[in-house]
Amino acid sequence: MSGAVLVAVAAAVGNLLQGWDNATIAGAVLYIKKEFNLESNPSVEGLIVAMSLIGATLITTCSGGVADLLGRRPMLILSSILYFVGSLVMLWSPNVYVLLLGRLLDGFGVGIVVTLVPIYISETAPPEIRGLLNTLPQFTGSGGMFLSYCMVFGMSLMPSPNWRLMLGVLFIPSLIFFFLTVFFLPESPRWLVSKGRMLEAKRVLQRLRGREDVSGEMALLVEGLGVGGETTIEEYIIGPADEVTDDHDIAVDKDQIKLYGAEEGLSWVARPVKGGSTVSVLSRHGSTMSKRQGSLIDPLVTLFGSVHEKMPETGSMRSALFPHFGSMFSVGGNQQRHEDWDEENLVGEGEDYPSDHGDDSDDELHSPLISRQTTSMEKDMPHTAHGTLSTFRHGSQVQGAQGDGASSMGIGGGWQVAWKWTEREDESGEKEGGFKRIYLHQEGFPGSRRGSIVSLPGGDATGDSEFVQASALVSQPALYTKDLLREHTIGPAMVHPSETAKGSIWHDLQDPGVKRALVVGVGLQILQQFSGINGVLYYTPQILEQAGVGILLSNLGISSSSASLLISALTTFVMLPAIAVAMRLMDLSGRRTLLLTTIPILIASLLVLVISNIVQMNSIVHAVLSTVSVVLYFCFFVMGFGPAPNILCSEIFPTRVRGICIAICALTFWICDIIVTYSLPVLLKSVGLAGVFGMYAVVCCISWVFVFIKVPETKGMPLEVITEFFSLGARQAEAAKHD
Repeated sequence: MSGAVLVAVAAAVGNLLQGWDNATIAGAVLYIKKEFNLESNPSVEGLIVAMSLIGATLITTCSGGVADLLGRRPMLILSSILYFVGSLVMLWSPNVYVLLLGRLLDGFGVGIVVTLVPIYISETAPPEIRGLLNTLPQFTGSGGMFLSYCMVFGMSLMPSPNWRLMLGVLFIPSLIFFFLTVFFLPESPRWLVSKGRMLEAKRVLQRLRGREDVSGEMALLVEGLGVGGETTIEEYIIGPADEVTDDHDIAVDKDQIKLYGAEEGLSWVARPVKGGSTVSVLSRHGSTMSKRQGSLIDPLVTLFGSVHEKMPETGSMRSALFPHFGSMFSVGGNQQRHEDWDEENLVGEGEDYPSDHGDDSDDELHSPLISRQTTSMEKDMPHTAHGTLSTFRHGSQVQGAQGDGASSMGIGGGWQVAWKWTEREDESGEKEGGFKRIYLHQEGFPGSRRGSIVSLPGGDATGDSEFVQASALVSQPALYTKDLLREHTIGPAMVHPSETAKGSIWHDLQDPGVKRALVVGVGLQILQQFSGINGVLYYTPQILEQAGVGILLSNLGISSSSASLLISALTTFVMLPAIAVAMRLMDLSGRRTLLLTTIPILIASLLVLVISNIVQMNSIVHAVLSTVSVVLYFCFFVMGFGPAPNILCSEIFPTRVRGICIAICALTFWICDIIVTYSLPVLLKSVGLAGVFGMYAVVCCISWVFVFIKVPETKGMPLEVITEFFSLGARQAEAAKHD
């Protein structure tokens, strides 16, 4: 996974520039107001500092939509250019007005980075390490602040500190970021698929994953183009056709899926289990409990929780299903192969898609679409008992390249994608069934390769019996549109991905799953900003001054302005180890778990600050309590409430509206940031420091409740599976209300 890691590190350099800018202006403004005589004009001083916030807010209103239209990479390139030009303007700035222009351009770059870097990393990272990689922006942002404070502190020790150089030196890292975005960062494969540029997406995925066969993930990206849709949860017993016999308590009257193994002649059958999956049972139980408890806990949270309870902790890209059979979902025989389907290869209506039968075709990815014609095996089989599963590739061809245990249809986190074609005619001649896409995930734990027949009521098996019990999300394929349903095609026809992505954005935003995700994303951004981080940052220099740090530094001959910069550098340095811990835990413990465990520490720290500012106590005791509380607050904030909202926002929206939805969340972030920043002095005068911290503690309590009842756990799940669960959970919640 080194390709995805390096790409994430390169993208996170943009956040390093954001942190660098935030810290630099905090130090440079001390010297700017002296040169331009702004001591008597604090509004202009505040405008210089706030201009970056204003620019970020303005650009966020359109950055998400433009990124959905033009791509993620061009917008990141634009942000590096804005950083570069803005730094040169600030380096030159002969007056306040030119300085304000430079700060505005710089803010544009900040706004694009904050909005798009989390999207870009989420869309390129494997599910198993997506949380770790998406915590990198938090780490590089704090690292940029630390480096910048150190630089400004060093410059402040000079006889005549140059604020233009402090601000203008940003052009060096911005130039590095520009070269990285132009020459190293690829376009997001999910965006490429949404535009029908399949070959480019395949090459990017091969580079990111470090392997030739990425057919499973390509299929996943195509399926992610859909928004909403009717989804059901089913459960299958999957095993050799001669192992799963009719005397088991399996619903034989339902459709069956025929699977083909890597070895020639090895066939498998998947049969639905009566009563549904464990996941579906738990989710229905959760919905009932939520209803009885007054809908305190969102059924969506219960649904995600039931999935994680049954998920094997695989920790790798290897499939939990069929871990030693290569590509289980592969068809043998005479299936026609199709590949190199790109925008330039579109064909006329009713024609077959072109095939490439060149010498290197075995090393190429099949088109992530199924032929309009049925395979030879489908033609030979009656459309009654058995449906057939079609997919991309012969598993035997990838087994040698990927090693034992690799699966071409694996999509990460132990999930696999597959399809079934179960169309048949009833007694009246009407067709029923049809073409369905399924996301499969093994229920149970590693080591159940040789399944226990105990899970099959009344079943007996030999010691060599092998099968798995898998939960399945079953829905209509993204490319199998309603128009195709009316055409009565022979076999599972599909439309081009670029056609699927042309739907109405407004209609997609009205989808219940998207609206549910927006509630979670916007709610987290609001609560994060009102949880007290700005107030604690404002109060930190005063606390450290009371602790005697200022006196110690003055004894070393360091001026008060330089001492404040050094204190700020030490504060940001303390955050870095805590963020490193969060990077490790984000995929192990999960986003929801980290939030639920770190927010109580924030509440306790704020309450100690409230008490220490109300109760009369010894100055040393007061300084110690305040210092410990602030350090704990910083450390646990950057472990949970700092990175988690942006990570979750980048995961919970469908591909087609991900840019605009995360822009809505980012816009909420900037507006709340402005409100908190400018309301803090007013609140300090009206309710005092203890009152402000008390208000922040109340907000943190509300945040914990919100996370507990509304925020699901998304660790280790492919993005498309997450959005599918949001759609399903939203519909379950609506059904529970009507019941």
